[in-house]
Parts: sequence; structure tokens; C-alpha cells
Amino acid sequence: MTKDTETSRKSAADYRPATKLVRGGTKRSQFHETSEAIFMNSGFVYDSAEQAAGSFKGENAGYIYSRYANPTLSMFEERMILLEGAEAARATASGMAAVNGALMSQLKAGDHVVAPKALFGSCLYIIETILPRFGVNITLIDGTDIDQWRNAIRPETACVFFETPSNPALEIMDIAAISELAHKVGAKVIVDNVFATPILQKPLELGADIVVYSATKHIDGQGRCLGGVILSTEEFVEDTLAPYLKHTGPALSPFNAWTLLKGLETLEMRVERQCDNAEKIADFLGDHPGVKRVVYPGRDDHPQAALARKQMARGSTLVSFEVNGDQQGTFDVLNRLSLIDISNNLGDAKSLVTHPTTTTHSSVSDATKEELGITESMLRLSVGLEDVDDLIDDLGYALSAQNR
Repeated sequence: MTKDTETSRKSAADYRPATKLVRGGTKRSQFHETSEAIFMNSGFVYDSAEQAAGSFKGENAGYIYSRYANPTLSMFEERMILLEGAEAARATASGMAAVNGALMSQLKAGDHVVAPKALFGSCLYIIETILPRFGVNITLIDGTDIDQWRNAIRPETACVFFETPSNPALEIMDIAAISELAHKVGAKVIVDNVFATPILQKPLELGADIVVYSATKHIDGQGRCLGGVILSTEEFVEDTLAPYLKHTGPALSPFNAWTLLKGLETLEMRVERQCDNAEKIADFLGDHPGVKRVVYPGRDDHPQAALARKQMARGSTLVSFEVNGDQQGTFDVLNRLSLIDISNNLGDAKSLVTHPTTTTHSSVSDATKEELGITESMLRLSVGLEDVDDLIDDLGYALSAQNR
């Protein structure tokens, strides 16, 4: 090796995102496989009783039990660490396990949590229903109003939790401003970054303390498996999060971790193509007479367009829109689609559309839905990798009856 080659060698953290997504965290066994290995085992053996005892004391490096850690999970976690720019991470069985772990691992009776009303239904259930059962006080606000954050955060606030863009109305929360307010009282900032993906938005760089993902969505991105991940500082992960996950057991399957590793290899390309398609579809819907309103963070008519441009690289793979009509008329639009599938999932290679009022947000009160603008005529479209002209043709046909 020449001196020039030696001095130019990069560490894994120095590689560009596309390289990290393909190479990051890879470990090879003694068989030198090309693709990452799947360690489909529950336990591990020791060379001696002394080694086993030392491992449980934390004196030896290595794995003990796949509920605690597993080599395939470690590869997924390390790749996510490199992509997100975090110090540490832990994978979980689902995105909701990640949300629950990030909150429950650090909260105790008497603590206070601030969150927007604009949350995915299951996230809202944890915040609004489960946490109060354990003596945690909750304040729900309009997350787009920084004054409401300022008024809600108080000395006993332990953490704030929000998703941006929000599900399904695609509201944008100001990560930097909220983080600054929270940190004044020592509160942790948890950001659900699912809709933006780690390709489009970096919450840790903007001041957040913890980032959570449903890896089921864009990270897998092909409808194959469930998974989640929590990323933060080494101190939080090792001292607070890891013991909670170890003893409560929301462990990710090694096979799912391997599937997610394969998904990460193409994440950047998929998200960029999906954003290309989403931008064109948002413009098409914005001009269509059968559409009452279109919401897309990449459009100038989005209520927080300037903030979206400030903290997101592009406008997301999701488009929300309201059709001209009541709930039955909206169902009629859905039922006329032949290419786009009706499904409550998102971030998939296939375009998927759902009616939030009766699916993902059906458990949210009517009053809250009305307040958040989640109407009976709203649809949430997760844009896939199909040819955008075919998608536009499908939407055009489905919406055409709205003008008759």
C-alpha cells in the first residue's frame, strides 16, 4: 500500500450516505460471505463456566441471548447509526415498540410529557391513555404553534414527543425551536422521523435527543416485515434504554433484521424516486377540479413550506388530499382505483392509499380529528416506484366522476 493510499483511507463514518447504506456495519463470519449472515439462534455457548459468568457480569465482549443482542441485529443497528449520525441504537420488533421503549424507559410517576394532538393513532393512545395510568402527566397542544410549546413545557417536563411531518395531515414541527425550549428545562426531545426518513431529515443535527423509526415503512420499503429502531446518545441507550428493552423483551427477529439490512441498501434510491413521483402527483392533484385541497410539504402552498424547506431535503413520499365529496364519495374514489392499492401501510415500493378517518385514525375522537383537519374526504397517498404517468392516470380516472 502506498503512502498516499494509506493517508486517504476513510473510516465508515466518513463515507457518503449511499456507501453507508450498502456497506455500513457489515460483519463477516469465518466463511467470508458476501451478503450479511442471518444468525437465527436464540442463545450462544461459552468456552467455560468462567467465561459464562464473566459475560453475565459484563466483563467479556460477546453475545449472551438474542433477546438482548444478536450479530444480525448489531449489523442493522450499526448501519442505522452511521446513516443517522447517532452514537448508539437499539432495534425493536416494530415501530410502536420503538415509540413505547423510547418513552417508557425514561418516564416515572410525576413526570410531564408534551406532545401535539397530531399523532398517529397508536402513538396518541400511548401518550393519552397508557402514560397517565402510570402517573405521567400529559399536555396535548397544536404542535405547529411554537407559543403553545413554550407555554406547555414546564420544569417537570421530562420529554417531548412529536412526529414531523405528522400523520396524516403532514404538519411540520420546528425541531430546532422545540428542542431549544425543551432543553432549557432538561427535557429529552423524541422525534418520530418515519415520514421524512433518515434520507430527507436529520433530527439529531437539529437538536433532537432521540429518533425513532418504524422500519416497517421506508427502511424495509417492500412490505415484507415489521421492525423498529431507536437512536440516541450512547449514555441514553446503554444506561436507560438497553436495560428496559432487555427485561421487557420487544426484540427484533434476526430474520427481520437481515431483511431490513437488505432494504437499507436501496433506501436512498427508492426515497429519491418516490419523492420525484410524489412531487408530480401533488401538482396534478393540486390542479384537479375533483380535489378540494392537497397537502404536500414540497409545495409552496403548504402552510409550513418555509420550515419544510429549512429542515427537510425534499417534500416526503406522502401526499394527503381532500376530494370534493362526502365519505361515500371518497370511498367511491378509492374503489375506482385499479393500480394504487388500498392499504394502511406506507413507505412501500407499491403506491398505497388509505382513508385515515376510518383506518389509521379511527380511534381518535371526532372532535380531535375535526381540530386536526382530518376530514371524511381526506386521503393519504404513499407514493411508490411505479411509472408516475400510470399513477396519475389511475388517480385521474378515480377522480373523474367527481366532476360528473
